[in-house]
Amino acid sequence: MLVREAKLLNGTKEQYLALDDAIRTAQFIRNKAIRYWMDNQAVGKADLYALCKDLAKEFPFAKKLNSAARQASAERAWASISSFYSRCKKKEKKKGYPKFKKHCRSVEYKLSGWKLSPDCMTIAFTDGFNSGTFSVYCNKETREDLLRLKINRVRVVRRSDGYYAQFCFDADRKEQGEYTGNVLGLDLGLKYFYKDQNDRAVIYPQYLRQSEKRLKKQQRRLGKKFVKGAKPQSNNYHKARIRLGKIHLKIQRQRKDWAIKIARCVVASNDVIVYEDLKVSNLVKNHHLAKSISDASWYQFTQWLDYYGKIWDKAVVAVSPHYTSQDCSNCGQRVKKSLSTRTHSCPHCKIEICRDTNAALNILKKGMGILGISWQNSTFGQKESASWEGKRGEKTASTIDGQPEIAT
Repeated sequence: MLVREAKLLNGTKEQYLALDDAIRTAQFIRNKAIRYWMDNQAVGKADLYALCKDLAKEFPFAKKLNSAARQASAERAWASISSFYSRCKKKEKKKGYPKFKKHCRSVEYKLSGWKLSPDCMTIAFTDGFNSGTFSVYCNKETREDLLRLKINRVRVVRRSDGYYAQFCFDADRKEQGEYTGNVLGLDLGLKYFYKDQNDRAVIYPQYLRQSEKRLKKQQRRLGKKFVKGAKPQSNNYHKARIRLGKIHLKIQRQRKDWAIKIARCVVASNDVIVYEDLKVSNLVKNHHLAKSISDASWYQFTQWLDYYGKIWDKAVVAVSPHYTSQDCSNCGQRVKKSLSTRTHSCPHCKIEICRDTNAALNILKKGMGILGISWQNSTFGQKESASWEGKRGEKTASTIDGQPEIAT
C-alpha cells in the first residue's frame, strides 16, 4: 500500500467544523466498540460491524457518518484488541490492554463518503455532515498517483496547521537500486548520530534543543491564559495552544525530514547496512538522557532504513546491541568500560581505537554472520576488506568506499 498526503484548503469555518464533527463521531464509534468488547465475551470483528448498525439507529449523529467510515472506526478498535490478544499469546510483560481514545485526530473513509474531481484538484465529502468541497494541495508525484492509481481509502487528519487528506493507493513502491558493493555497520549514539566502521561520523542537528527557547516562551504564555475550572477555556487560550502545537509540529517534521534524507543516502550508497536494534522505550527511562535520546529519533531513522532497503532490494539487518562496545573488534576479548570512556584500549592485542568505531565493527560482524557472509577486517588504520557471498554471489566487495559525504 502506498500513502500520499495532500492539504485541504479553501474551506470555510463551518466546513472545517463539520470535519471536526466527523472526527469526533469516529472516536465515539471506536470507544463504543471497545466498551462492547469489554462488556461481552467472545466478541469478534463481525460483532463490531453489527454494533455500528445499532449505533447508527440509536444515535442520529452517528448515522451522519458514512457507513464505511463507521466500519473503519470499528476496525481500528479491533486492531487494538487483536494486538492485545497476540501479546497475551506471546506472554509479553506489557500486554497493552485496549484503551479509550480521548483525543482522536482522524477519520477514515473507504470507497464511499468522498468524491474526487476528474482533474483531482478538489475533493468533496458526501456523508451526512455535509463538509462540502475542498481544494487538494499536493506535490507533482501525489497528483500523478491520484490520476493513475486506484484509491482504496481516504483518511482525513487534523493537525495544528490545518487539515490533510491521506490517500491510500492499491500499489507498492518498488524502484531499481544501484548496487555499489559496499557494506556498512552503524553504531548509533548521542555525541555522534552514528559512526561507521571507517570512523566516519554524522552529527545530529538537535532540533528540539534549537527550538527549546521558543517552546518555553509559548508554554508560559499558554499557562497564563489557562483558567482553572473554566469550561470551555477562552479563545485566547486556544490560539496560544495552536501556536504551541505548530512549534511541536515543525520539530516533528524536521526530525522526519532528517531521518528520510540520511537513511536514503545510507541505503543508496551501500548494499548491506547493519545497525544496532536499540530499545528506545527502555533507554528513555534514564531521565538524564531521555530528552536527548528522543530528540535523536533513532527509531524513526532505522524504520526508514528498513523502508528504503525493501524498495531497492538491499540487505538491512538489525542486530542486538549487547556488548558491542565492550568486545574487542580485533581479538574478541571483552574489555569492560564505563559510558564516559570514549576510547577502546585492548590490553590483549594492544589495539586503541574510538569506542564507537569498535562498536560499529562488532555490529557489522554480527550482521554479516546473520547473512551468512564471511568478514575479515585488516589492521586498523588501513582500508578494511571484505569477501562475501550471499544473495548476490556474483559480487565481491574488496574496499569500503563511497560513503555519504555528510560526515565530519
